[in-house]
Amino acid sequence: MNIVVLKNNIKEGLGIIAGAHKEGSHLPVLKNFLFVAENDVVRLTSTDLELAIRYTVSAKIITNGTVAIPFSVFSQIIGNLSSERISFEHKASSLLISSDNYKAKITIGNSDEYPLIPSIEDGKARQFIFDPDSFVDGLSAVSTACQASDIRPELSGVYMAYRNGVLKLAATDSFRLAEKILSDKKYETTITGDATCIVPLKTIQEVIRVFSIKKDGKITVQFDDHQIAFETEHISIISRLIEGKFPDYEVIIPKQFATEVVLKTSDVIAAVKVTSSLSNRLHEVKFVVDETLKNIQIISMSQEFGESEYILPAKIKGQVNKITFNWRFVLDGLKNIKTENVFMGFNGEEKPTVFKSPDDTFFLYIVMPIKSA
Repeated sequence: MNIVVLKNNIKEGLGIIAGAHKEGSHLPVLKNFLFVAENDVVRLTSTDLELAIRYTVSAKIITNGTVAIPFSVFSQIIGNLSSERISFEHKASSLLISSDNYKAKITIGNSDEYPLIPSIEDGKARQFIFDPDSFVDGLSAVSTACQASDIRPELSGVYMAYRNGVLKLAATDSFRLAEKILSDKKYETTITGDATCIVPLKTIQEVIRVFSIKKDGKITVQFDDHQIAFETEHISIISRLIEGKFPDYEVIIPKQFATEVVLKTSDVIAAVKVTSSLSNRLHEVKFVVDETLKNIQIISMSQEFGESEYILPAKIKGQVNKITFNWRFVLDGLKNIKTENVFMGFNGEEKPTVFKSPDDTFFLYIVMPIKSA
């Protein structure tokens, strides 16, 4: 292998594939990444055996070749070089790196030992083509309600469900639930029936990270029963899917409420943030809703530091309710409500509370209260 490539292209590629690199792996081969040069492009690939990320850049290819390069030392070298053009040459078990004023020879691994990257099974793939911004926004909105779980692995990812022509993203850790419906104007699909899958949280986080920093056109998503791929012109993220059945979450979504509240989203976010400063170790804040007072009180109390109370004007309908929440869970939901006002539906301290926009039916967030002692 003998090539010349621009430093910034390689540096950007290393940043993209870093999310699938596993430096602490007990398998030495996973401390490397795969560097393939052919057909006037270089493909950089890293994997941790659960997730693989590939990034493609243009290059001047003198001689084709494939090498497995130690990720950490190579990244450090590329990140500190000042020259823009870098040459790479493979000789025996070494990679020669040279620029205008720098030369290095690093020991490389055996590329034949590098894990094969799985592909979607031909003829069984279901496909979507997404507008990248709306897809990333949708994943970001629901992934905050997800948490890795060894006990219930089906809750360790984001649920994608296409049924009756409607695509929903959902996630839950059993304490909160987020659902986002993606507008059919924001995607295309070849699916004629129903299709579902559960994508691991780490994969979702990498999709959000990568496609937030690299705007690379529409995202093609293909999946079969075991794998899923997210692809653009230069980027490919391939991951296993989580086996198991996602809970039938729609049955727990309340349809009626004992108390309904509407107030400004920015006001309640600010109130939760400031009262959280004096919450206890369980991160508790109490919402006191009283229609006669025309306001909502957000109260926090800590035996160690003191107590606080924040009063917000609100439109209230229904009975008095005093509900305690984990303020972190509440804030995660509120941050994903992009409209001026937020609707809150309460049904007491033992039933889920709904947070959503009065004007946007595409996003729903549910939090279970903390039962008072």
